[in-house]
Amino acid sequence: MSQLAERPAQYAGTLGLPLVHQGKVRELYQLPEDLLLMVATDAISAFDFVLAKPVPDKGAILTQLSSWWFDQLDVQHHLRSAQTPGYPGIPAAVADRAVVCERLEMIPVECVGRGYLTGSGWLEYCHDRTVCGVPLPPGLHDGARLPEPIFTPATKAAVGEHDENVSFDVVSDQIGRQDATAIRDLTLRLYTAASERAAAAGLILADTKFEFGKRRDGTIVLGDEVLTPDSSRFWDADGWRAGRLDSFDKQFLRNWLLNESGWDRSAGGPPPPVPDDVIAATRTRYLEAFERLTGRAFCTNVLVTGRFRQPAARYPR
Repeated sequence: MSQLAERPAQYAGTLGLPLVHQGKVRELYQLPEDLLLMVATDAISAFDFVLAKPVPDKGAILTQLSSWWFDQLDVQHHLRSAQTPGYPGIPAAVADRAVVCERLEMIPVECVGRGYLTGSGWLEYCHDRTVCGVPLPPGLHDGARLPEPIFTPATKAAVGEHDENVSFDVVSDQIGRQDATAIRDLTLRLYTAASERAAAAGLILADTKFEFGKRRDGTIVLGDEVLTPDSSRFWDADGWRAGRLDSFDKQFLRNWLLNESGWDRSAGGPPPPVPDDVIAATRTRYLEAFERLTGRAFCTNVLVTGRFRQPAARYPR
């Protein structure tokens, strides 16, 4: 039995809506008019395990930050207003951590844009000086800026299994070259725009993952979450220039698991319980990323509609 099968959906009883899908962090519920209610819980995952302790307010932070990014980027996306005709609104119990979105046919590819070398890309580079089949120059180090952003896709594995980095040609064989080219170009365009917006906040967007889906007419649409500390690596720009990778994402938690927890990842067992101080420090990093990017204080119990009344200055397109 999978880990998720053993873990009941957190909001199913509260919402009284049909549960369509339960992921590591999000729960999708069916709404009228082929719409979905996407709810982000406070669960946090690392190395394909959902950890026992949640990070307080994490789901609200991710939802509000994603909604802000959707409003900044010039791209068709799945988000719909809470006042969408045919649905009365987002339930109060999840008002700050849920959005109404279109139901799409999701493309089974993790679309990663990288401008810096780290994580699985660094490990692959150390082996053969490539990342997902893209050759890179010699002499790079962990955290090095790449000559130009690259598209490094991964297969989207079943929940509980590992995604696998693959080449563009593998993606083309899987979904067709036309769609593969479209999602590659969209990934690099969005990564570049978001990188410049993050730079204005004193942050480096090292890499980020996008997911795309199709409408019934074949239009490719940006879906899921975007540019959050769960799906991205954000570094402090001043720290990077000084040779440090000060992260505002879940890398802090990953580092604790790998270096201080005593967990033997290769043994296959679940990670140990995370201490409260590590949970609190992770929450602080997520909050700082939110507030530096959006230019506003985070608050709970707010209705998320996908458009803020007074958003931070929009990125110039």
